Amino acid sequence: MRIGILNCGGDCPGLNAVIHGVVGAAASKGWETIGFRDGFEGLLPPGDFTFLTPKDTEGILKQGGTILGTTNKGNFAAKIGEGDVARVPQEIVDRAKRTLDQLEIGALIVVGGDGSLTTAHQLYEQGWPIIGVPKTIDNDLQATSMTFGFDSAVSTVVNSLDRLHTTAQSHKRVMVLEVMGRHAGWIALWGGMAGAANVILLPEIPFSYEKIAEHLKTREAQGYTSSLVVVAEGARNPDGALATIDANEGAEVRLGGIGEQVSHKIAELTGKETRCTVLGHVQRGGTPTPLDRILGMRFGVMAAQLAEEGKFGQMVSYHSYHVGCVPIIDAVKELRLVESDTEVVKAARAVGISFGD
Repeated sequence: MRIGILNCGGDCPGLNAVIHGVVGAAASKGWETIGFRDGFEGLLPPGDFTFLTPKDTEGILKQGGTILGTTNKGNFAAKIGEGDVARVPQEIVDRAKRTLDQLEIGALIVVGGDGSLTTAHQLYEQGWPIIGVPKTIDNDLQATSMTFGFDSAVSTVVNSLDRLHTTAQSHKRVMVLEVMGRHAGWIALWGGMAGAANVILLPEIPFSYEKIAEHLKTREAQGYTSSLVVVAEGARNPDGALATIDANEGAEVRLGGIGEQVSHKIAELTGKETRCTVLGHVQRGGTPTPLDRILGMRFGVMAAQLAEEGKFGQMVSYHSYHVGCVPIIDAVKELRLVESDTEVVKAARAVGISFGD
């Protein structure tokens, strides 16, 4: 068989590990692997692709990003707003399918997040031999308990908080760190807990500036001279509004600015000198952690196995330390969000972390 692989959506640590796993597993079966550049766009005639052998993927396990490139724009974008989905025009689908047929691709492995897998499922419904691999640093797909890239993003947050802690103590300041997390606050929650944050603000838990100020004042009365606040970019202001940078027509709005807003209100209500740091795309880049390397490689190997078994329309998943599969439709129909009464949140509250509620 000849199989294809492409990456869609935002980049994250571990993508190259998936490619390494797919190519190695395919070669062991005597198959050829074709990598399409820049996601589904690489399928459009005349096609932008490269043949991949184990020699081509040697040494990429430790590299961040993806050797194939990726995009969250273009002809195949599925998400056009919060919760809104657009179907890819049939003319675009037909043109891409001709490339797939001409190259005699027997299985197409799509590595992507919620939006990319929504597109992948549309193509599967039209007869494409699709296999999905979940990719999101937000760790918010309901059908898998963990996605590669999440551990690396959390590690970056923790490293940043460790650094902010020392400067906060030196200047007796409140330091606010804005991290990624549009709908789900898993990065903020795990990173904040591991980085000893005092306040964690999530998209799922409504917060009050007065409650935050009260918590920080209580800490100061107890003798603490500095505090750390972690806020997910999708955390909503008390009036329910998101902090946005801009909104391009036909795309989801770009979030950003909640960290500065929180910082300003804390300074206003507490009188404490407060500074904000926006971590941004630093969370997406750099070397993947050992966990993400192994998980990504295992996902790639399982994707090749699903291709061998002809299990199209399936997505690789991870549950109870086991890599298996679930239907793609189960992955894209519902996000996995942080619940306010979950054990992890209760543990955070038990050690004195405030969620501003």
